[in-house]
Amino acid sequence: MGFKVLIVEDSKSSREFIAAAVESISGVEAITTASGFEALRLLPRHRFDLIITDINMPDINGLELINFVKKTPQHCDTPLFIITTEGRDQDRERGMKLGAVEYLVKPFQPASLERLLRHYLKLA
Repeated sequence: MGFKVLIVEDSKSSREFIAAAVESISGVEAITTASGFEALRLLPRHRFDLIITDINMPDINGLELINFVKKTPQHCDTPLFIITTEGRDQDRERGMKLGAVEYLVKPFQPASLERLLRHYLKLA
């Protein structure tokens, strides 16, 4: 059985970078979207094993998205990562309080993301 990871990132280059790191793991598929609004349209139609979101996006920001996901029975237990340029402690605390399990600040090393993905997807 394969794993599906939803990536919500408005920057095309960041979205492609994150997707490449996700798909470097055998059996893991990246589903990408450029906005929180698009993610809200995908969530009811798919089961995701993990969600990665940016904070700063033009329509629905990542924190609003996390808040919605955590209140949705289908996805309330889905691990959420935040990958963002926002490195302030207050941003990290707010994201974790809303339900994110990991918070990575850009730029980051793909190996760090791969290690976290393997841990949360319970892959060797």
